[in-house]
Amino acid sequence: MSEKSYFVHASAIIDEGAQIGVKSKIWHFCHVMNTARIGKECVLGQNVFIGHHVQIGDRVKVQNNVSLYEGVICEDDVFLGPSCVFTNVINPRAFIERKEEFKPTLIKKGASIGANATIICGNTVGQYAMVGAGSVVTKEVKDFSLVVGSPARHLYWISAHGQKLEFDDLGLATCVESGWTYQLINGEVKILESIA
Repeated sequence: MSEKSYFVHASAIIDEGAQIGVKSKIWHFCHVMNTARIGKECVLGQNVFIGHHVQIGDRVKVQNNVSLYEGVICEDDVFLGPSCVFTNVINPRAFIERKEEFKPTLIKKGASIGANATIICGNTVGQYAMVGAGSVVTKEVKDFSLVVGSPARHLYWISAHGQKLEFDDLGLATCVESGWTYQLINGEVKILESIA
């Protein structure tokens, strides 16, 4: 048997068939189901559960005590804060089987979900968006939007580096950290430089 190209702590359970990318690290008391796919250079903190058919891109960081259930897809470079919550059924009942009613949840490239936030199933969190700690997402979060509260509401626009964007009269803003320029048109933010 060849040596694994990723790290798994001795207390973690990786079901046979799970796909795990090179240089990923899976820490204490994690459980990865057999149909899950985890990309390269990911980190799963302590006590993380990855359910059936969950897809995780490259360089995703999942902090302690997060459960990703069937229907959740995380694209590359996503950050999931400690104890954030995902659901996959809108109207769960212990006595009714609703596996055919799972609703997908998509967390797009570069997005961050804060600690203890809840993402209600069937929603998309946009590219480089940020969900504040403790917030409850009940509808789509736009690209580059910072949302907070319960229910989560748009507070302001942020750059890919997580800095607040201040748009001028022409709808242009520059990230103070990267120097990249962004444009706001009709309630949508686009970056004018390409992101590698």
